[in-house]
Amino acid sequence: MYPYIPNTREDENAMLHSIGVSSIEELFYDIPSEIRLNRRLNLNKPMSELEVARNVKSLAKRNKSTEDLVCFLGAGAYDHYIPSIIKHITSRSEFYTAYTPYQPEISQGTLQAIFEYQTMIAELTGMEVSNASMYDGATACAEAAMMAMESTRRKQIIVSKTTHPELRSVLNTYMRFHGGEVIELDIKDGETDIEKLSELINDNTAGVIVQNPNFFGIVENISEIEVLTHEKKAMLIMSVDPISLGVLKTPGELKADIAVGEGQALGNVLNFGGPYLGFMAVNNKLMRKIPGRIVGETVDVDGKRAYVLTLQAREQHIRRQKASSNICSNQSLNALTAAVYLSTMGKQGIKEVALQCMKKAHYAYNEMIKSGKYKAVFNKPFFKEFAITSSISYDRIDEELKNHNILCGYDLGINYEKLNNSILFCVTEKRTKAEIDKLVKVMEGIA
Repeated sequence: MYPYIPNTREDENAMLHSIGVSSIEELFYDIPSEIRLNRRLNLNKPMSELEVARNVKSLAKRNKSTEDLVCFLGAGAYDHYIPSIIKHITSRSEFYTAYTPYQPEISQGTLQAIFEYQTMIAELTGMEVSNASMYDGATACAEAAMMAMESTRRKQIIVSKTTHPELRSVLNTYMRFHGGEVIELDIKDGETDIEKLSELINDNTAGVIVQNPNFFGIVENISEIEVLTHEKKAMLIMSVDPISLGVLKTPGELKADIAVGEGQALGNVLNFGGPYLGFMAVNNKLMRKIPGRIVGETVDVDGKRAYVLTLQAREQHIRRQKASSNICSNQSLNALTAAVYLSTMGKQGIKEVALQCMKKAHYAYNEMIKSGKYKAVFNKPFFKEFAITSSISYDRIDEELKNHNILCGYDLGINYEKLNNSILFCVTEKRTKAEIDKLVKVMEGIA
């Protein structure tokens, strides 16, 4: 009857007999016959496995992916190269079936994987402590804001408008229900307006949130922001692109109190927008206030190395109404992916990826503005994303690029009224010179 259910007719009869009924229909005797459907659902007739596979593939082909289009779109989700070893390791059943390591004695593999992930995130960010992982970069930032509020006993959070618009949206939602006041800080020439920050920051400011590189790809002047923030005894929260840390100063070097970010770039595929993972790392002072999980290394009764969940208040898990954070889970599989990626690439590999992104992005930028048909929106140092503008509508450019199998950059006019007809392009290490030259050639033809 149902080839995907392995029970035979004999199996079915044996189960019915064991519970004292003669047919499956008898199981529904308490539902009056007049309200039963008494016919098949209005669906396609049953299909064989071959037919189902063929049908699903035809549906999937309606989508255009980065396998079909050359991707110059970034804005928070990035088309980086993913080493083949990652899928091999993360496909092992002991990893992808693991859930919650509440019983450490039978969860040593999962706990060690998380411990290694934490260690590498702490080293990458230059911070002292990392948690297991969080849902995504935006919720990690909102959790950082709540941690700053609890630690300082203040209510005001200042966030630069150069941070990702979706991050700010999630932050506002969290703060609305957490009693926080969010003040959005103006933009000046593509950077955080530091003069405005000096006017806004006060003794009620719990934290200042800045993204580096920011949403426009620009490298922010964090040093001045750090001085202003710490003069008022507020906390500096940095949202960072983990790949950029191969070449830029780390949050730890820039004296940030909390570092957060989106870990998708660390070996996780684009996945139509998720699931991803948020990373968070803090200084030692905030070790006991960090949300989520921390895995620690210890020894067991026999003196052998062992791993446990540590430094977490029970409220995080069972008395949630009293908890400072309601995140008590973590993205283990995505974090494992990040750990495998980081260990595969190593320090030199991450640096090489970052350098290639930066050099190729600058090559694309220079080629695109060379003729004068397209102009730079900002004249600031950038990492792997840059904004250009023209008199041509985004929709026209987007459509024409798709006709040439190129995925356009992000339409900045969606979130910033003053940036109509401005496009944020992203260039990762995957892009070749030929692909960049084709992009420039098509763009010139449109203009």
